[in-house]
Amino acid sequence: MLGPGEGAYAEVALTASQGAGSASYEIVPGVSTRLTGDVRRLTAANPGFMTGPGTNTYLVGAPNGDIAVIDPGPARDDHIETLLEAGGRIRWIFVTHTHPDHSPAASLLKEKTGATVIGLIPPQGEHQDQTFRPDIVPAAGERFPLPGYTLRAIHTPGHASNHVCYLLEEDRLLFTGDHVMQGSTVVINPPDGSMTAYIGSLRMLQGMGIEYFAPGHGFLIGAPDDMIELLVRHRLVREIKSLNAVKSLGSATLEALTPVVYDDVPPFKHPWAARSLLAHLLKLRTDGAVIEKEGLWRAV
Repeated sequence: MLGPGEGAYAEVALTASQGAGSASYEIVPGVSTRLTGDVRRLTAANPGFMTGPGTNTYLVGAPNGDIAVIDPGPARDDHIETLLEAGGRIRWIFVTHTHPDHSPAASLLKEKTGATVIGLIPPQGEHQDQTFRPDIVPAAGERFPLPGYTLRAIHTPGHASNHVCYLLEEDRLLFTGDHVMQGSTVVINPPDGSMTAYIGSLRMLQGMGIEYFAPGHGFLIGAPDDMIELLVRHRLVREIKSLNAVKSLGSATLEALTPVVYDDVPPFKHPWAARSLLAHLLKLRTDGAVIEKEGLWRAV
């Protein structure tokens, strides 16, 4: 039995209403899951602390026709072979961003299919896939016609400066990459990640009439506007907590602030929590609430 609020609830409700035949409350790597008539999900076998059950790759198009791949995932031979055997001729490869669990398979899949690769150029940084070479750099709002469908590129910087979500207009389904994840909030990692940009990108999606989020990790997410409100509220509450911690400590390093601001997070996650905390502090500095000098943060 599944109830509202459980991870698989929105997805199972959707697939059951379409008469898909069966639905699963578990994401199994390598197993194809049909979400709507011509949208399928295949998850790579790269589960982990940062990837959850694995990176989701989405196939858009009829299994016997031309299809688009969204986020080909890591450069794993088993995942690429699964995509090639899923049915359909891969003509387009869309990439939401160039973190190493989302884009490296693009070049390998292009070699095998000749598909057109679409995405933004990777920024500099050790956590970026510098092998990514798009054939087309999408403009904000650019539409890409597919057989029976249209994908619209929506620039959503924040988690990554080159992050793009893709809206399947006919189904009102948004492929969110890591902009929105199911079951977890995303890490905002400066200098490429920006909390100011992230919150702005979230707000931009509200009121667009989106019916479901198809995230890069986890199940489909229903009630997208409500989810965005929860995410923004969570970030702003953490921002207030960050500012209060700076005020209470007087003058403190990032390392000293992290266990105070993230006292609700297990210590083994603190190294990544510190990156999001830094993003909060940089936003607060831009807002004129804190200053930093020689690694010490204090309130204005």
